[in-house]
Amino acid sequence: MTGNALDATGDGRGATGGREARLPSAGSPRVRRVVGLVDTDSFAKWGAHLLAAAPAHWVLELVTVATPRSASPAQLRSAFRGLDGRLAHLAATPPEPLDVDAIVERLRTDPPDAVLVSLIGPVAELVIEEVHRRVPRRPVLVTGLPGISYPAKWKGVFFRARADLFVLHSHREVRAYEELAAEGGVEPHFALATLPFARPAAPDAGSTVGSPTRDAVVFAAQPSVPAERADRERVVGWLAETARRHPEWRVVIKVRAGAGEHQTHREQDPYPDLVPADAPANLVVESGPMSVHLDRAVALVTISSTAVLEAAARGIPALTLTDFGIGRHLINEVFVGSGLEGDAIDLVDGRFGTVRPAWMHDNHFHPESENDWAERAERLMASRDAGVLRDRPAARRSRGGVLRRAWERKNALGPDDRSVLGAVALAIGAPVRALKRVLRQGRRLLRPAEPPVLLAPTSQRGEVPDRLGDRPPGAASRVGGSDRLGDREEQLVPGRDAG
Repeated sequence: MTGNALDATGDGRGATGGREARLPSAGSPRVRRVVGLVDTDSFAKWGAHLLAAAPAHWVLELVTVATPRSASPAQLRSAFRGLDGRLAHLAATPPEPLDVDAIVERLRTDPPDAVLVSLIGPVAELVIEEVHRRVPRRPVLVTGLPGISYPAKWKGVFFRARADLFVLHSHREVRAYEELAAEGGVEPHFALATLPFARPAAPDAGSTVGSPTRDAVVFAAQPSVPAERADRERVVGWLAETARRHPEWRVVIKVRAGAGEHQTHREQDPYPDLVPADAPANLVVESGPMSVHLDRAVALVTISSTAVLEAAARGIPALTLTDFGIGRHLINEVFVGSGLEGDAIDLVDGRFGTVRPAWMHDNHFHPESENDWAERAERLMASRDAGVLRDRPAARRSRGGVLRRAWERKNALGPDDRSVLGAVALAIGAPVRALKRVLRQGRRLLRPAEPPVLLAPTSQRGEVPDRLGDRPPGAASRVGGSDRLGDREEQLVPGRDAG
């Protein structure tokens, strides 16, 4: 597999850059071999950087899984920038994607101690199931979600219920997911880690250039927030006006994918397509690693991108735009009370927020001493050594046999699954799914869904502008928490999001 083995160069440092990667002496921890599996852009970045923060005695490997939404080589190079010595080589030469069967076969013939399953939901479920079925004395399966995972989503739990450990990134997230899992009959298995990007930036050891000029207001674009084209056009308009009002700044629309590249969540109306021809010259669209953009940032702006946590960790002022309200579909409920909320007027005026200390501990900025994910993974690996690692049950109660597994595989891998059984399952399952979709649409006509739960926009000026118009009674009555399990079927519709 792509990655480094134990290095035996003369100075003993090898590919680990001085981190311990030797056979243990008395009293030293046992060397562990851990393989990370990644696919899309955000899961590749999260999985690689989480492993880079793993204990020094873990020998690390990273493999890209071939799926229709796998990150491109350029996206992988961006995702892998800034890794520690064990994985730093991947930024220059990202691993070529391998299909699921080839990966599972490698895990079967040469099983590591643990596998980090950093994959979108359907692919994660498929890989976890295949390892359970096909790998004797299977490795410990660790999984998790990149970025902000509050409120808790049943889909995230559903696809990953059979993993041994599920990594989250704040005390608030852990509580919400434990509550949701217990309600759904899944034994909680959640552990805490500092979000790999929510750390102060380390100096670039390879850089010989001084600190870059800070002249950029960076907008962290998201593929599905906001979802409507008109709202995305409004955002571009605000950014253009900011550029006109502040010619001393470069206003950067930072995108995560170029033409033809895929993202974890599907994007209907890419921001580059919405920039008007008469936009000011200092409004630019750029890609590349977020860390590079933050090196030049005077401020970070977003609706709800995880990049705002990267900025806050560096002490860079930030703004989470609330003009579209505050609600779970905008992924911005977590920022209530953070001190970072604002609106378009704040943006155009150049007014940004700083994170409030009272908000930080429960929301991504707890002390690293409170993290337990690596310690718990070590205990699970010790259980595996002793032959007592137990298998967790799936959340999917009815597996449906061979044909059902073939359908799930086809749903996860799309054209990357070329099996005859997958084609048969698609021929049978596609009409069934279409019929279910029609029935759901009919039910929505007879019983309209509740409107999204919204709170009013807020601003850095202390005002509460009501830009949402007339909202249904009770629309602001509930924010946060987790999915209602009564909506599970709707939440698990393939293609709605990555899970």
